[in-house]
Amino acid sequence: MDLLYFIVLVSGLIFVHEFGHFVVAKAFGIKVVTFSVGFGPKLLRLRGKETEYCVGVFPLGGFVRMLEETRGEPVLPEDRRRTFEAQSIPKRVLVVLAGPLMNLIFPVILYFGVFATDYRFVPPTVGIVLPGHVADGKLLEGDRILSVDGQEIGTYDELIRLVERNPGREIKLRVFRNLGYVDVELVPEHAEKTTSVGERREVGRIHILPNALAPAIGVDNRESPAYRAGLRTFDVITTISGRPVTYYRDVAQLFADNRGETVPVAYLRPRPIDGALGGFADLAAYESGVVALTPEPGQGDLYRRTGIESADLYVAAVPPGSSEAQANLQRGDRIVAIDDVDATSWSAMEEKIFVAKTAPHKVSYVRDGRRESATFRLRHVTYPDETGEQREDWTLQMSHWQPTVAEPLVEHPHRFRRAARLAIEQTTGVLSFLTRGIADIATGRASLSQISGPLAIYEVAGREGARGAEYFLWVMAVISINLGLINLLPIPVLDGGLLVFLSIEAVFRRPLPVRVREVASLLGMVLLVSIMTLALKNDLESRREVILGQLRELFG
Repeated sequence: MDLLYFIVLVSGLIFVHEFGHFVVAKAFGIKVVTFSVGFGPKLLRLRGKETEYCVGVFPLGGFVRMLEETRGEPVLPEDRRRTFEAQSIPKRVLVVLAGPLMNLIFPVILYFGVFATDYRFVPPTVGIVLPGHVADGKLLEGDRILSVDGQEIGTYDELIRLVERNPGREIKLRVFRNLGYVDVELVPEHAEKTTSVGERREVGRIHILPNALAPAIGVDNRESPAYRAGLRTFDVITTISGRPVTYYRDVAQLFADNRGETVPVAYLRPRPIDGALGGFADLAAYESGVVALTPEPGQGDLYRRTGIESADLYVAAVPPGSSEAQANLQRGDRIVAIDDVDATSWSAMEEKIFVAKTAPHKVSYVRDGRRESATFRLRHVTYPDETGEQREDWTLQMSHWQPTVAEPLVEHPHRFRRAARLAIEQTTGVLSFLTRGIADIATGRASLSQISGPLAIYEVAGREGARGAEYFLWVMAVISINLGLINLLPIPVLDGGLLVFLSIEAVFRRPLPVRVREVASLLGMVLLVSIMTLALKNDLESRREVILGQLRELFG
């Protein structure tokens, strides 16, 4: 299948490129002798009215041969005006440019097709506000954001896109809250994002999440009303006084007007299943139950009156043998501080830990009403990336369990307009990234080892094709842009080299001598073969271990 994906990807992009030359040449009345996808012996040959259409054995190329007197071909008197060199220089430039331009336009079509298949989206509703960041205290859970700087939005991804464009610059949000409208002004924090093509760029973040906390609770005080009633950490509340509970914020709202009356609270309690699926999965079964809970009378927050809080800061799992297990951390411990700084959320705790990845960290936690402390380290791991190169990282092995509830999806009011805008943005982003990459290699700012060849394309085509049509189209778009840019390089035998010849002809008002063009084309071919050889060498070196392993499997 990998070979099939590779052939479809390469042949498809070559067809698009040559079709660009073909269509514009035909539009100008130029006689096209041959339209070929692939080189070498012909697998398929069809004769049209004046053009022969071919499919060659080797898919790594193609060509459109137009009628040219300089090739020494016999040209009938009625066809003299239909030769390539008989056209004006602007027309010839357009014919030459048509191929690369088709490779740059084609991705817009592909991306549009990918984005247009999306028709239901996450709404721009605030689910979680991460503490300690810019939105903390300004946005509330349940807020529906309607516009950013006056630009109306209908989806969460539109909100994030507009926020990302404004790192460090104040933005104004129009928010629907509690049956009214409020304006909120924020300054997105600076952050770094890795794009789909691996480019790292600065973006803005306001640190909110779209899905709200589910009503999974933590109960750490054995003397609290919740514990005495029979509620335990990781219980998921389903109803209070018969009223359904969807989000964690509903719990506080339903107890807000209670003045000490006993109410029934229904819950689901996860019970871990040991050895589920042969030990390959961590599964739990829910047990249902009902308790009678009597909150403390008077004023106060939910925790003070009931002993209930979010399960966010409670340890849910500690792998045996991990640094955290050696520090005696256990399921159900409530994290209260990290490195002597109060923990406000699990995400904030992780941020602090990963600032100093290699250092030991002191964690303070509550167990059975007692505060204790321990020291642990992040686990250091090494792993091979997709190219076989060894990478290193650090991981936090203990984990929490804080389920979220997704908001009902909404339809975008301008689905196809959105798809067109995103397709153009994605294409220009990839184009900008690849252009800088080629410029960096040409000027020596980037290593020649970054040049990849057919083996890399073969590998990527097979991997993304196996993941599905959307992923395959995505990588096809990136390689199409790459192909278009490469063909514009000023190397004879490429379209960019022919544009150089036409520019010289426009300046001196006569074409370069045939012998000069032949020598330049020969040198260009030598350069191109050298680049392809280097790319193949890089492919082999980066996949050396994989190739050797496959050979050992084949030949023992």
